[in-house]
Amino acid sequence: MPEPRLFTPLALRGLELPNRIVVSPMCMYSAIDGCATAWHHVHLGSMAISGCGLVFTEATAVEARGRITPECLGLWGDEQERALAEVMAAIREISPTPIGIQLAHAGRKASHRRPWSGRGYIDEEQGGWTTAGPSANSYEGKAPPATAMDATDLREVREAFVDATRRAARIGFDLVELHAAHGYLMSSFLSPLANERTDEYGGDLDNRMRYPLEVFEAMREVWPAEKPLGVRFSGTDWADERGGWSVEDSAVFARALAERGCDFLDVSSGGNAAAEIETGPGFQVPFATAAKNASGLPTMAVGELDDPELAESILQKGEADAIAIARGFIRNPRWPWMAAKALGAQAHHPPQYAWCVGDR
Repeated sequence: MPEPRLFTPLALRGLELPNRIVVSPMCMYSAIDGCATAWHHVHLGSMAISGCGLVFTEATAVEARGRITPECLGLWGDEQERALAEVMAAIREISPTPIGIQLAHAGRKASHRRPWSGRGYIDEEQGGWTTAGPSANSYEGKAPPATAMDATDLREVREAFVDATRRAARIGFDLVELHAAHGYLMSSFLSPLANERTDEYGGDLDNRMRYPLEVFEAMREVWPAEKPLGVRFSGTDWADERGGWSVEDSAVFARALAERGCDFLDVSSGGNAAAEIETGPGFQVPFATAAKNASGLPTMAVGELDDPELAESILQKGEADAIAIARGFIRNPRWPWMAAKALGAQAHHPPQYAWCVGDR
């Protein structure tokens, strides 16, 4: 009987994932001044011994004002680099699982409270900060209006992504993902619902793609040539009736990324506009499939995919090349063991856990 596709290797540039199960980036809201804490050691360490093929850090801000909340992880200075390097060193002692970092900037959706500290945005008197975006507008009128980025801002943020990419290489991450989804900074440049610029970075699709593509190219230039660099983006704003970012736009963006040396796509949806979304298992898979077909790039699908049979069927049908799971791993940190049992496969595991998987 052939090995289930979920448990076959996946090559991304010079990196081979042992299987196609990916732990998605998950905000933990547990950093101090952007620095990883004991929580990150435990959380990421647990994911790294789960039997998955790849673990992502949470969205990691490239500058302090790019954090979603004051408690979000960052990689903008030596202190943040040192803290993340300690997490990586600890993981490497216990697991060979590839570890990726998602580099991000929250843009106009920054300076938010973490979920268990109340909803809404934090003003400067309470420790918040002025946000930056492509235009001087607000996310659905809920956030304080952002400051429109001028030429200096554009250069400084691009260099912040470059600097964080260099730091990620020094730390020893195996893979980097540029976060361009969910209405955060790169995503807001892409969407006409957020980007109201009239210069070369706004207006038509080519102009709206320009800045995210420039950032990607600058990151690719300093990231080791043998290591993969990919992008997570939203397949749609779920707002076609308002002229939002569309599946067709995503196809153009995916092809542009492929032309610039992108190694994989990680396709989610939404974030630039409030929308009524009918969620359910596999509801975002068509967006991944459309981007994969347009670009020819290996593509990760996301969105309630923690049923092993569903995950396997997506791969078997060629709708995506890897399955990224978040909440499912929180509910069951050994999800790959369950999936292996359901599909008749073998999941890798530390020898200390052999009693639990039938080896002893």
